[in-house]
Amino acid sequence: MRWEDERRSENVEDRRGIRVSRGMVGGGIGTLVLVLLSLYLGIDPTFLLNQAPPVSGPPTGTSREARPPEEDRLADFVSVVLADTEDTWKELFRRGGKTYREPKLVLFTDAVESACGFAESAVGPFYCPKDQKVYIDLGFYRELKDRFHAPGDFAQAYVIAHEVGHHVQNLLGISEKVQNARARLSEAEGNRLSVRLELQADCLAGVWANHANRARKILEAGDVEEALGAASAIGDDRLQKQTRGFVVPDTFTHGTSEQRVRWFQAGIDSGEVNRCNTFQGAGG
Repeated sequence: MRWEDERRSENVEDRRGIRVSRGMVGGGIGTLVLVLLSLYLGIDPTFLLNQAPPVSGPPTGTSREARPPEEDRLADFVSVVLADTEDTWKELFRRGGKTYREPKLVLFTDAVESACGFAESAVGPFYCPKDQKVYIDLGFYRELKDRFHAPGDFAQAYVIAHEVGHHVQNLLGISEKVQNARARLSEAEGNRLSVRLELQADCLAGVWANHANRARKILEAGDVEEALGAASAIGDDRLQKQTRGFVVPDTFTHGTSEQRVRWFQAGIDSGEVNRCNTFQGAGG
């Protein structure tokens, strides 16, 4: 991916090296429980975070550590990707007669406080609609490469673009509608609705890639394959097979590997937001 000479975003909040300690999440769901729920019961931890009340007051304990110097280049890369999503979505919203509000991106180490609650790195990158911020521990990219076997800078860019896709959904009112609908549904039905939301974010990530490449020629040989590899690596079916040895489709919250690949591909092939209606008909 060509990125070194591109614009950097001013919306990056760097909390790396700030150590945060808090025993529980929001109203008392422990972070370890969140991770276990995610891995073994198929519950989306970011959904649980979004239900937590906003955290008031300072964290129970903070201290600052030296930032790993090898992460600085990666932080620079993330800033470029965020800036590119800003340019792309600002233009697409303008064409639709809307105003795009840029999200903040928070870099953190190990654990972080958000308006959606306290989270540890094991939860993975997430978007908090309550403060309109994307959160990521850059150590996740090591996991993406080493554990999920999905290396490459465009695989890393896909992760950011997916979370920004959730911000787009939030601005368009889609996220709120899904959350309200989930409250009236059974757990299995609510999970299926979450899958549609996540697949749409994958498609929106593809829409960004399409327009960014047309405007700034960012893609190099193999980049699309890197992103598709990342989408496939974090499908619910593959993750459940790895962690439990079997899959339970009713607990899927993000979609299968095949679905995630297909919807990212739909976005990058078409470049059209209206092709990302994962809620239409049978969906998926």
